[in-house]
Amino acid sequence: MKRRGTFWRSLRRRRGTNGGGGLPRRWTPPARLTGAGPGKRAACVRRGRRRDRAAVAAVPPGRHVRSDELARLEAALFLAREPLSTRRLAKLAGLADGTRARTLLRELKHLHDEAGSAFRVEHVAGGFRLLTRAPFGPWVRRLTGAPPDTRLSAAALETLAIVAYRQPVTRAEIEAIRGVGCEEMLRHLLDRDFVAIGGRTDELGRPNVYQTTSRFLQAFGLARIEDLPELAPTPAPAGESADQTAP
Repeated sequence: MKRRGTFWRSLRRRRGTNGGGGLPRRWTPPARLTGAGPGKRAACVRRGRRRDRAAVAAVPPGRHVRSDELARLEAALFLAREPLSTRRLAKLAGLADGTRARTLLRELKHLHDEAGSAFRVEHVAGGFRLLTRAPFGPWVRRLTGAPPDTRLSAAALETLAIVAYRQPVTRAEIEAIRGVGCEEMLRHLLDRDFVAIGGRTDELGRPNVYQTTSRFLQAFGLARIEDLPELAPTPAPAGESADQTAP
C-alpha cells in the first residue's frame, strides 16, 4: 500500500509541472490561433477555398473530367425530385440559356455511357432527370426501403390504354370500348396518379373527362404523350371483307 501511494503522488507531481517529461494540465493553443477574430477566421476560409480551386485546376484534363458548367448541371439533376426543363436547368446551373443546357445534357449523357456509370440522363415527362439504370433497381429499392410498385391488373391496363390513346375521354366512352363498367378501374388509376380529371364536357349531365398525368409519363419512360407507340390497324370483320370483295 505504501508503494502504491508513493507512485500516485509522484505521478501527480509530474503531471503538475511542465518539466521532467510531465504533461501540462490543459492544452494551450498555439500562439498563432490565440486572439483570432472573425476576420482572421474568414481569411483562413478564403485561403482554403483558393487552395481547393487551385487543386481542381491542377487536375490534368481527361475523358471524364467535368467542366464547371457541366458539374453544376449534374449537381442540379442529382438533387431534382422531378423532371426539369432545359430553361429551368439553365437557371439553376447558371447557364446562358436552355440551348446551352441541352448541349451540356448531351455531353453528360455521353460521359455516363462512356464511363459505364450507374446513372443515365433521361428525357421524361417534358423534362430531364438523372436516373439509375434498370439493372440496379432492386439494390436501390432495398437501400431506400421503398415497397415495390404493385403491378396493374389487365383490366386496369386496358382502361389506362384507352385513356392514353383517346384522351380526353369520358367514362361512357371507355365502357363502350371495353364493354364492361370501369368505375372501379378509374378510381384505382386516380389513386395511383396515372389518370386525372381534365374537366367536363358540354354533353347532357356534363360528365367528367379523363386524361393521363405526368406520373404516367414518368412510369412508362415517355417524354410526351405523342411518344406512345402507334396502334396496329384493327382487322376488319370477316363479313365486311366478304362484302367488299363481292362484285
